[in-house]
Amino acid sequence: MKAINVGLLGIGTVGGGTYTVLKRNAEEISRRAGRPIRITMVADKNLELARSVTGGEVALTDDAFAVVSNPEIDIVVELIGGYGIARELVMKAIENGKHVVTANKALLAVHGNEIFSAAQKKGVMVAFEAAVAGGIPIIKALREGLTANRIEWLAGIINGTTNFILSEMRDKGLPFAEVLKEAQALGYAEADPTFDIEGVDAAHKATIMSAIAFGIPMQFDKAYVEGISKLDAVDIAYAEQLGYRIKLLGIARKRDSGVELRVHPTLIPAKRLIANVEGAMNAVLVQADAVGATLYYGKGAGAEPTASAVIADLVDVTRLHTADPEHRVPHLAFQPDQVQALPVLPIEEVITSYYLRMRVADKPGVLADITRILADSDISIEALIQKEAAEGESHTDIIMLTHQTVERDANAAIGRIEALPVVQGQVTKLRMESL
Repeated sequence: MKAINVGLLGIGTVGGGTYTVLKRNAEEISRRAGRPIRITMVADKNLELARSVTGGEVALTDDAFAVVSNPEIDIVVELIGGYGIARELVMKAIENGKHVVTANKALLAVHGNEIFSAAQKKGVMVAFEAAVAGGIPIIKALREGLTANRIEWLAGIINGTTNFILSEMRDKGLPFAEVLKEAQALGYAEADPTFDIEGVDAAHKATIMSAIAFGIPMQFDKAYVEGISKLDAVDIAYAEQLGYRIKLLGIARKRDSGVELRVHPTLIPAKRLIANVEGAMNAVLVQADAVGATLYYGKGAGAEPTASAVIADLVDVTRLHTADPEHRVPHLAFQPDQVQALPVLPIEEVITSYYLRMRVADKPGVLADITRILADSDISIEALIQKEAAEGESHTDIIMLTHQTVERDANAAIGRIEALPVVQGQVTKLRMESL
């Protein structure tokens, strides 16, 4: 059977891994796909790098538009990243009737609605397993494996950089800035780590998963995003004493009034499997009505794990290459005319539990004043630690865990607590999820 010709845009870490794995496992892959899949053209600004990876066995160009316009190319693999030129190339490939495989979570989270609509009209596929959690097949699980279920919520450790930093802060008791330098030295963090440490990367991925889980459009601009750069090592230690671990979670939950879509540091009970995901590993926990909780764990980044997902998409597209477009799996799991524009709830309307740490004067009546304010807001306390004041100190820490409440009420209560003359500075607030 005629081979499928693939044009590769970008032969950096993931592109190089894709080329290497596809070549190494060519026989196994073609047995599964039903025909050979060959990268026949590669575009990269660094032609010398492209030549060294491919051994000059394929056509090379520094003009990516030459690939998406080549009539011999069946599938375009976009591994350039970013929102700019990548969007132009993907839209041009679709316009030219080519299927697209991409690992570009930022592009899909921001422009996915437009891209999927164009692909639907043109009768081509856009596959994006590698865009979320590297080699973990979470997109396929949400879109196909759990198709009989109503998905209730999902929560994921979907950024390896931040998980590595939090693991090191907990294990070594070091401050954030010190561990970030270590992560950069080891290659886990970029020179500019903003997208990772401020939660933007995780929010891109959570946006994509929420769209597939609930049949809603991509709504990245509505996501609540909070990173780990302001997290204090003392809170990680206190959480541990209370039986919790702090993880940066991407959370999507369907409620009657809309969808929660949020990324922030979260306390999770230490006995949960997902709380024990350490280092640069990723994990996604999905709660569905029929199957219950399922956990997906593995490497969320790296050349070959991500290449594994890219090639799985290539095989899927190859199998369906000649299929009637109306009978393919829809991009967002639900039929395009069944996607519902459910609102993403503002963070003030989120319902969750809280960890509160406050620095207070070490004298009688302080705790009673604080608990009265919480009671007035119908916020009940699940656990409490009051630390002994250090010798010569006039202030000490109180740490409280609350039961579930609406964020707006929690914020109002915190404002009143901070106004008490016995409270020093601001209250540290972290969200908690029992999962």
